[in-house]
Amino acid sequence: MRILSIHNLYQIRGGEDESRETEERLLRAKGHHVDVYEENNKRVPTLGKLQLAFRTIWSVESYKTVRNLLRKGNYDLIHVQNFFPLISPSVYYAAKAEGVPVVQTIRNYRLLCPNSQFFREGRVCEDCLGKFVPWPGVLHACYRDSRPTTAVVAAMLTVHRIMATWEKMVDVYITLTEFASQKLIEGGLPSNKIVVKPNFVLSDPGPGAGSGGYALFVGRLSREKGLDTVLGAWELLQEKIPLKIVGDGPLAEMVQEAALRIPEVEWLGRRPLPEVYELMGEAKFLIFSSEWYETFGRVAVEAFAKGTPVIAANIGAIAELVESGHTGLLFRPGDRQDLIRQIEYAHTHPEELMQMRRKARAEFEAKYTPEENYRQLMRIYQNLVNK
Repeated sequence: MRILSIHNLYQIRGGEDESRETEERLLRAKGHHVDVYEENNKRVPTLGKLQLAFRTIWSVESYKTVRNLLRKGNYDLIHVQNFFPLISPSVYYAAKAEGVPVVQTIRNYRLLCPNSQFFREGRVCEDCLGKFVPWPGVLHACYRDSRPTTAVVAAMLTVHRIMATWEKMVDVYITLTEFASQKLIEGGLPSNKIVVKPNFVLSDPGPGAGSGGYALFVGRLSREKGLDTVLGAWELLQEKIPLKIVGDGPLAEMVQEAALRIPEVEWLGRRPLPEVYELMGEAKFLIFSSEWYETFGRVAVEAFAKGTPVIAANIGAIAELVESGHTGLLFRPGDRQDLIRQIEYAHTHPEELMQMRRKARAEFEAKYTPEENYRQLMRIYQNLVNK
């Protein structure tokens, strides 16, 4: 099968880029031909504001380039991973003009929310959900704290709703969880075009022993990740359980200060993936404290691969991945006292925690291996190509 993968790279690589690269590597390893058309946000500063605005709504350059690639390449389909902001939805139209099916993976909520997160001022916000024109996002300057910039995103969404792009130009939307799928349906996307296929771990790191005696947080140090709740819980926690924090981001200074103030907290900064896996495997449990609607929870699945239970906020997609009492425990998002209760339960019930380790590993083996993911992806592709 010949696939043209299309994506817009962020200036700082994140989980979305890594998940997309993992999928491309898997396809190539299985003998498929995967070419890539990409843009990089490093180009943004070279474009004028008006040029960038028009390009976000409709990129003539991307349309021409992709149509030319499709004419020459004899592709079975295009798989759009991310079109925002430099590629634009014009690539869907290029594919349709050449009679090539379109798959779009949804890794955030950009089609429904100008800032893509359903998160504003430290809380979940659905003010734009279901609105034909997402004007609340513009009012609150939700994208990059700028009304003019948010207005461009809102214009892109509105123009393509008028053109019925989301309904007519995409053949299949892939979401990572049922939760994300339901949000798309609430936002007006056609339910008959949405399928669920999770992310996966490309190389099995093997289970760990869980003998380190510490809790672990891995992720971007940003407000929506619930770090205030985690650090607040560790200030009040009676049990002296060490907490290791891996990652970097806007709240790095706050985490560094907390590590100096709270003896049990240690900030490790960024670490290479093999070291992160080693830390995961020896942790008693992983803390997943996000307070926004994660579309998935890649870190949680990596913890499952190591056989490590996850104590997660009961919100969004992560609440779908973690089964309380089986693969981990759930707490009310933003509630440090409820988080403390779950931590203390895990600490004082070692036999139950060991059972969770076994079930977490079994969950990984059943749902998140490359082999299972490849089967699911091929079903999606073949159903589309054989129509």
